[in-house]
Amino acid sequence: MATPFRALVRLSHGENVFDLLSRRRRWYVISAVVLTLCIVGLFVRGLNLSIEFRGGSDFRVPHAVTATTVTEAQQVVAKSGVPDLSDITVTTIGANTVQVQTRSLTSPEVTEVRGALARWAGVPSEQVSYSLIGASWGKQITQKGIIALSVFLVLVGIAIALYFRDWRMAVAAIVAVLHDLLVTIGIYAWVGFSVTPATLTALLTILGYSLYDTMVVFDRVRENVHELPSHRETYTSAANRSLNEVLVRSINTTIIGVLPVLALLIAGVFVLGTGPIKDLSLAMFVGMIAGSYSSIFIAASLLVDMKERTAEMRDWRRKLARHEERERQREESLAAAMGAQTTSTAPVVLAVDVNDTSADVAPAPPQPLAPGDRHQPQHRTREQRRGH
Repeated sequence: MATPFRALVRLSHGENVFDLLSRRRRWYVISAVVLTLCIVGLFVRGLNLSIEFRGGSDFRVPHAVTATTVTEAQQVVAKSGVPDLSDITVTTIGANTVQVQTRSLTSPEVTEVRGALARWAGVPSEQVSYSLIGASWGKQITQKGIIALSVFLVLVGIAIALYFRDWRMAVAAIVAVLHDLLVTIGIYAWVGFSVTPATLTALLTILGYSLYDTMVVFDRVRENVHELPSHRETYTSAANRSLNEVLVRSINTTIIGVLPVLALLIAGVFVLGTGPIKDLSLAMFVGMIAGSYSSIFIAASLLVDMKERTAEMRDWRRKLARHEERERQREESLAAAMGAQTTSTAPVVLAVDVNDTSADVAPAPPQPLAPGDRHQPQHRTREQRRGH
């Protein structure tokens, strides 16, 4: 049986296979590098905010949707004669409506773009609807979103601390959630996908997913920590055993959840080309993977580091060290005693005097007779045998 397959089988039975927490500094370094790249992306490239956040003009045109509709609408608006229309977003709504979003336009520019779209669609200009979205609306949504996120994190932290009766678990879970959010936003900055209301919906979704995965890990840690006296192990060892017990479950849950999201992402990028589906699916795809990673490697590592610094765990480690020292001395004493006993029971060679007849001497084996000395059988008659 191959070694990786054997390890997978042992993991599926909840055995302690991988020593993950002894390498927690490595996980910190990996996360620090990823987070640094995400922060650099935010400062260098920035977020591509949609029209709902930065403001702009929105047109809706009645037109039959085909495979080339998006490209044709972009070309029509770009050739309308209005300057600075490099950032044009075209999406399809249903099978008979095309949505075109541009920067904020003046009244003459709105007339030009509306007329170009009407001629392309073959409809009167009045049938091309227009609306102006102000940047203040996006600012209000952003502020409310930040307030809602802050309140959510505070309430979740209080709930976790009360449920597990340990504020360290709440801190570790909140840090893991913030880690996932920053990674997702950084990926958006580097990829260049637009941040839309659908993106905010996905971010709220991955918050719940990340917290769920972390709670599964912490619940198993709490169960195994109660067995510290019987197992005579440290908090780190019990937490590592807990991670091995839930590792397969976490991997399976992540794979099952990521596969349909990946299908949506592929459809949104390569089939539709634009629209809220790709924005929603990218945030969920990145957030689910980051959430699974942070639950196993970041949240558990932070919990162990904070817990091992408490006076209770320091006293427990000293007790374990004294117990191990006594066991070692007992084994050494037992080994020394067994060695002395082996030396005292070594075989002793005794000298026996051959002239001493009182000695117990084993009888000599019988010697074969010479041919002439063999005992000859006596032949008797039948009458002699009868008389006998």
